[in-house]
Amino acid sequence: MADAKPLSVPDGATGVLVLADGTLIWGRGFGAEGAAVGEVCFHTAMTGYQEIMTDPSFAGQIVTFTFPHIGNVGTNADDIEATIPHALGMIVREHVTAPSNFRSSEHLDAWLKRQGRIGLSGIDTRALTRRIRSTGAPNGVIAHAADGKFDIAALLRMAKAWPGLEGMDLAEEVSIDQPYDWSGGPWQLGQGYEGADNRARQSRPHVVAIDYGAKRNIFRNLVHAGARVSVVPATASFDDIMAHQPDGIFLSNGPGDPAATGDYAVPVVQKLLETGKPLFGICLGHQLLALAIGGRTVKMHQGHRGANHPVKRLSDGAVEITSMNHGFAVERDSLPEGVRETHVSLFDGSNAGLETADGRAFSVQYHPEASPGPMDSLYLFERFVGMMG
Repeated sequence: MADAKPLSVPDGATGVLVLADGTLIWGRGFGAEGAAVGEVCFHTAMTGYQEIMTDPSFAGQIVTFTFPHIGNVGTNADDIEATIPHALGMIVREHVTAPSNFRSSEHLDAWLKRQGRIGLSGIDTRALTRRIRSTGAPNGVIAHAADGKFDIAALLRMAKAWPGLEGMDLAEEVSIDQPYDWSGGPWQLGQGYEGADNRARQSRPHVVAIDYGAKRNIFRNLVHAGARVSVVPATASFDDIMAHQPDGIFLSNGPGDPAATGDYAVPVVQKLLETGKPLFGICLGHQLLALAIGGRTVKMHQGHRGANHPVKRLSDGAVEITSMNHGFAVERDSLPEGVRETHVSLFDGSNAGLETADGRAFSVQYHPEASPGPMDSLYLFERFVGMMG
C-alpha cells in the first residue's frame, strides 16, 4: 500500500482500490471493468465466495477475502443466495486460477464479468485487513481498466463523496417487489435442491417472511424444518402481512443501517408483536426486533464477517461456531427490563441474541442457515416452527 499518489500506474496494474483518505492500492483487475464505491470490509471464510458475493446483506460493500485462494473452484448456478451479486466487488490475494472442481460450470472471472462485478487481485490482503481492524472500515472505490488508465482524481472524489452506510436504508433497494410463495429445501449432493411436497404444504405451519434482503438458504431451512413460506417485501404493511394469515412471522437479514430501515419497519414489527404470534429474526431482523422493543443499535468499528465466529448460548453455556455478517450491533444496555439476552459473541462480548419475556419472539445476530459456514445453529429453525405447532 502507498499513501502518495503515483505519477504513473505501476507496471502490470489494471486495477486499483482508492480509499477516501487518498491511499491507493494497486493490483490486477478481473471481472467487469468500471468503478464502484462503497464500504471496504473483510470476510474470513475459507469457502463460499459465491454465497458471500450474492448475499444481499453485502449491498454497498466491497469484500476483502482474508483467505488467499479465492476462485479456484469456479462458480455454478447452485451456490448463490440471490439472483444477482449484491457485493460491489471482491479483493483477493492470489490471482484467480482455472477452476478445479467437478461442480464448476464457469470461471469466476467470467461469472463476475457477466454479473457486472469488479475483482481486484494481487493485493496484500493481510495489510488491508490489519488497517481495517485498526482504523475501521473505510469508504473506497474499486476500479478495473484493462488498459491501465485511471482518472485517480475522479475516483478519489467519488470515494470522499460517498456518505457511508450509517443512516442508509438499503433494505428497500434489495427487497422483492411483489409477494410470492417459496418452495424448495436445502441442497444435497447428487440431488440438487430438495423439492417441497405440494400435497402437504397446506397442512404445514405458515411462515410469512419479511424480505429485508433475505438469503435463500434461510427459506430452504424453514421449509426443511416443516414450514410453508410466503415472502413479502420489506415495506409490507401490518395488514399486508396479516392478510396471508400467518402462523408465525420471520424477519430476515439485510443490508444498511437498521435505524434507517426501522423508520418504516419498526412500527410494523411492534404491531406484529402485539398479535402474540411466534416471531423469529436473523441479523438485520434481530436488530429491528431490538429497536421495536425499545433497544438501540450502533455502528461497529469493523463489523463481524466470517464463518468461524464463536457464540456462547447463555441458557446452558454451550458454544456455537457461527457464520456472521453485520456492521451494526444491538447495544445490550439499551434492552428493556424483561428482555433476555440469549447469546453473546466470544470475540468481543457483543450481543448476539435476545428473546422477549414470554419467549414468543426471539432473534440472533448471526446466521444459523450459514451458507457458507457451520451448521451448529440449525436447531433455531426447528424451534421456531415448533412454536407454531
